[in-house]
Amino acid sequence: MDRCQEIERSIIKTYRAKLWSQFIKALKEYDMLKENDHICVCISGGKDSMLLAKLFQELKKHSDFNFDVTYLVMNPGYNEKNFDLIKKNLDILQIPATIIKSDIFEIAEILGGKPCYMCAKMRRGALYKFAKELGCNKIALGHHYDDVIETTLMSIINNGQLETMLPKLHSENYEGMELIRPLYLIRERDIINWCNRNELEFIRCACKLTEGVENLEMTSQRKETKKLIAELEKSNPIAIKNLFKVTSNVNLNKILGWKKGNKQYSFLDDYDKKDE
Repeated sequence: MDRCQEIERSIIKTYRAKLWSQFIKALKEYDMLKENDHICVCISGGKDSMLLAKLFQELKKHSDFNFDVTYLVMNPGYNEKNFDLIKKNLDILQIPATIIKSDIFEIAEILGGKPCYMCAKMRRGALYKFAKELGCNKIALGHHYDDVIETTLMSIINNGQLETMLPKLHSENYEGMELIRPLYLIRERDIINWCNRNELEFIRCACKLTEGVENLEMTSQRKETKKLIAELEKSNPIAIKNLFKVTSNVNLNKILGWKKGNKQYSFLDDYDKKDE
């Protein structure tokens, strides 16, 4: 058994409950995959997107469900060291990825402002564009369970609103395109354990704009949120599950106000109305 086969086996056997089963559960629970879909698995080069690609490879290999998968690496301007590591891992994991060059890092630097926000926005648009050109109708990103919790908590603390990262959403600018997040139920620590067991090393943040910079606003906020969640989990193990659960368990009878579309609602709107 070669190294790639051992890595694949670990997904199906050793980490079946933590990775494979949660991947399948998310696809089913949130209705992410339909017959004849053509999924573009977007690989950034990090551990999450590389695992996502392997999970889809295994699904394609073992399923008789009719769908297609294309693996896409968009190079937004990685330095040579990071890009070489990405290509090395594609070879180790035997992922037949299409590699497309872009100049997003350069454009984000010229535009200034908040580079992380601008970069993410442009990368998302570029991924939709390239995926559509490749004949895909969905892009799959590697956001996991911990990303969802962090996003929810950051929204509450920093923006004063209850929002979360949805498991799927329609593209606003590319008709017929959809974004899905099949790692939605997978914990980051289980991805890390899988990497360590298989002695895999992936790039982390490879953005040229943040190299050597530790105090960018968004990066700092996310790090502090991770620390806060870790402390919460130590003192109350079910706190993390409840943070995840809260966005699907909102009691509108106990909420001061809420939004739907562009309209704002208040509990006062029908406060004096009697229940019929």
